[in-house]
Amino acid sequence: MITLSGIIGSGKSSLTKLLSEELGTEAFYEPVEDNPVLPLFYKGNEIAAKRRANGEEDTSNPYAYLLQTFFLNRRFKMIKQAMTEDNNVLDRSIYEDAIFMKMNTDMGNATQVEYDIYKSLLDNMLEELPYAAHKKSPDLMVMIDVSYETMIKRIKKRGREFEQIENDPSLVNYYKQLLDYYATWKTEYSASPLLVINGDKYDFMSSLSDRNEVLNLIEQRLVDLGKLTEDEFKEIKAKRGEKLG
Repeated sequence: MITLSGIIGSGKSSLTKLLSEELGTEAFYEPVEDNPVLPLFYKGNEIAAKRRANGEEDTSNPYAYLLQTFFLNRRFKMIKQAMTEDNNVLDRSIYEDAIFMKMNTDMGNATQVEYDIYKSLLDNMLEELPYAAHKKSPDLMVMIDVSYETMIKRIKKRGREFEQIENDPSLVNYYKQLLDYYATWKTEYSASPLLVINGDKYDFMSSLSDRNEVLNLIEQRLVDLGKLTEDEFKEIKAKRGEKLG
């Protein structure tokens, strides 16, 4: 099982699709379009930023805790489903979930009490995961590491109105802080082997050569981990070449 990680707009869903097609397995995607809380959260961030600017005492986002528990519940269900089989790819995992709640707490969008309750719930879920999913952790975590400039370019291309910095200037600071938290997470993650892909260097959606190189990097790591044989790797590359030809 492969899990993807990375900031908003890094290309997780796109790479998940490529990997699932390449390896002939099922892709699991984080629900966004049917998330009733996400637009409220972005509006709440804008309200909280204005409150801070006005020097008000209550600067929390009333939807931060609600959003994170919504995501946590969905991600736990998704990873349990994915872990019941041997070969699946997830475009987001429960292992980076705490990044967002921690950052929102540090920013004042969530309270310390909310964070403590959330973290206790997350820890309990992770303890139960091996029993619920019959697997302790992913076989490989693939992180797509991008700069702020690449992130914004891809967010614009995706076109979700509530994610655009032109519509909400407070998102500039939010996104830049999120990049810093991901940089820390990258050095601390230890649940499984981690492969970091340079998302600025490799435009795996627009460039065929970049796509091939990224897929090869991931599959070679699977070989190194004993999850693919050299013969399987060669066969996968040969089939990819036939499709492109």
